[in-house]
Amino acid sequence: MVQSTSRIVNRGFRGVLIGVAVGGLGMLVSLTPWYLPLETRVGLYQLFHLRGVQTPPMEVAIVAMDGQTGTKLGLPELPRDWPRSIHAQLIEALVQRGAAVIVFDMDFRRSRDAHEDQILAQAIAAANRVVLFEHLNGRLQPIEDLNGRHQGAVWLESVEPPLPELAAAARALAPFPLPKLNAAVEQYWTFKSSTLDTPTMPAVALQMYALPSYQQWHALLADSTQTLSDLPQHSSEIRTPQQLRALMLETRALFEQQPELAGRISAALASSDARNFSRRVHSALLNLYAGDSGRYLNYYGPPGTIMTVPYHAVIKGEDANVAPAAMDFTGKVVFVGYSDLFDPGQPDRFYTVFTRDDGVDLSGVEIAATAFANLFTGQSVNLLSAGATLGLLLAFGLIVGALTYLVPAVYGVMLAISLSVLYVFAAQLSFNNQQSWWPMATPLLLQLPLALISGLYGQYRLEHRRVLHISQAIRAYVPEDVSSILTATEFDARSVDKVTYGTCLATDMAGFSTLAERMSPGELAGFLNAYFDVLAQALKRHGVKITEFRADAIMCAWTGSANDDSVRCQPVRAALAADQDISRFNLQRALSGNLRIGLADGEFYVGHAGGGGHFVYSIVGDCANTASRIEGLNKHLGTRILATASVVNGQNDLLLRYLGKFRFVGKSESLPIVEILALRLNATAAQRELCERFASAQAAFEHNDLKLAIEEFEDLALNYPYDSATRFLLIYCKSRLGSDTALNEPGVIIMTTK
Repeated sequence: MVQSTSRIVNRGFRGVLIGVAVGGLGMLVSLTPWYLPLETRVGLYQLFHLRGVQTPPMEVAIVAMDGQTGTKLGLPELPRDWPRSIHAQLIEALVQRGAAVIVFDMDFRRSRDAHEDQILAQAIAAANRVVLFEHLNGRLQPIEDLNGRHQGAVWLESVEPPLPELAAAARALAPFPLPKLNAAVEQYWTFKSSTLDTPTMPAVALQMYALPSYQQWHALLADSTQTLSDLPQHSSEIRTPQQLRALMLETRALFEQQPELAGRISAALASSDARNFSRRVHSALLNLYAGDSGRYLNYYGPPGTIMTVPYHAVIKGEDANVAPAAMDFTGKVVFVGYSDLFDPGQPDRFYTVFTRDDGVDLSGVEIAATAFANLFTGQSVNLLSAGATLGLLLAFGLIVGALTYLVPAVYGVMLAISLSVLYVFAAQLSFNNQQSWWPMATPLLLQLPLALISGLYGQYRLEHRRVLHISQAIRAYVPEDVSSILTATEFDARSVDKVTYGTCLATDMAGFSTLAERMSPGELAGFLNAYFDVLAQALKRHGVKITEFRADAIMCAWTGSANDDSVRCQPVRAALAADQDISRFNLQRALSGNLRIGLADGEFYVGHAGGGGHFVYSIVGDCANTASRIEGLNKHLGTRILATASVVNGQNDLLLRYLGKFRFVGKSESLPIVEILALRLNATAAQRELCERFASAQAAFEHNDLKLAIEEFEDLALNYPYDSATRFLLIYCKSRLGSDTALNEPGVIIMTTK
């Protein structure tokens, strides 16, 4: 009885321990930089899609230019080429149709025509409700010490306003920067801290929209605090963009300095008439000034969900595709900008959760309108606080982790999945009603699988211990191999074997034997690992497909079609990069040996080779053997990178030296061999001159004019005493002078050793 109770307690303790471990892992992940991107791209997107499309508030609308607007107005296709008087007409039409605020998400920094600019400025001033876009410039500013030495850099941002006459006529100016996460837009700013807390376009639009009830807002503030000396008392005192910006910054500072102010105003608003329009506006202002400067966008749906009226329809006053009610902008904040609902390549587009299947993204102007609507309704997406997130992840992990261990496997899995479904339902309900964003990806994709694996493995271990003595008894009577479990299927090595075209690259380390003598086995192994890492990285950067390590050498290959130039081009680039990297490697370790490389192209076999039950994945064939022979030729010629002429055919950006036709030991045919010296852009004048003069001597040799070849090679040897290839051919020419071989195989260099 005591043993049974002890086992139950121990099992319960282990179940809780598994639950705590699963919950703790979720908490740990939530503190890492990867948590938010994961939850955004998986969890938040899923919440949006499960929620579906929502109806935006009636107070916001978009007037959109698209690829057809210019044609329908008899104007150029691009809005930047339009006369700016057309925008003046739009402003007048929107004012006549009751627009409360007009926000231009357009760049007016450059003058097109002074007269046209003046017409637009007059329309903006007459409307007295226009917000213009300010461009935000960002750049890295280097930091230097007193001695001019570079010490780092700092990111600087500045705001560039539109044309002075337009800026002076506008009621407000504002930028609209958007932070991106992996090219997607999920957030926006209300105040940009990097530019002295500059209020952004959605925030400015809201404050403009609230100006008619400013006196009541001021009175509400005055009843809640005694420090309003810097705020204007009447909206008539807020006439310029500078005055509006000063008002917003001072109000923002007021809430930051008095955190308790938000609670007092919230209580006052709660006791007012819920149907009062001013109450809605004042609640939005409270949300703006008391909330965080960074907000998550609560998208309403795919492009066009916010009421979008074509630009030309407003100018003309009607359109067959636009309902008359949609042309009524009374009391609305109207955002004007480019938004093409049919062109995936439209400018000013942003990938979002509601990017359509045909590739059409939300435009910048619709995102700005969405941000304003979020502020006005107080329905931006709210990320849970750090404490709430940690508590939720711990509770979820603890419950599902303990259940899968303590409850029999079938029921434990069913319960864990059922609880996960309930969690998703609760998270979705909270998101739909309170815009509260619970973690989704971490509990469902990380904690739940981990809980299932840990719990089921724990149960397996329990069962394993119960039958362990049985298996031990069986082993006492039958051979161990009989009691072992064999794999259900056999691996067929032939399924991955193939004959393919490609380029083989063979390398070898000069002076390895001498180096190996000076090192202990452990030191040599460490050195080779470092050496191979440098070499393999260079090959990997250039797309090597197969790499086979052979002692101190590497045989590797690029495979593909014979018509694919990259199959030959990439190995050459890899060879040049490997030569440079190994040279630096040797220099750091004060080593004198160089890397020797040979390249050949053709057909070869790749696949399993071996026997006795042991196989390696290897490169086999004449092409690989030829590459190895060419690599060895470097030892005789004092070169580093050699290749067959077919490998470098068509690669005109290389500085090459044709060395001649070589017939290797055991080969019946000769091969034209070239030396790859460098990219032509990086080649020195001496290298170019050597190649030109060498070509003349080599041509004499190939034409069997050995006396002329010897004369020219001797002259080269005097001018380039370091060039071993010249010395080799000079000696070879002298050895063939007068011999029968020179007559039988003119122009061919016959190798007698490997």
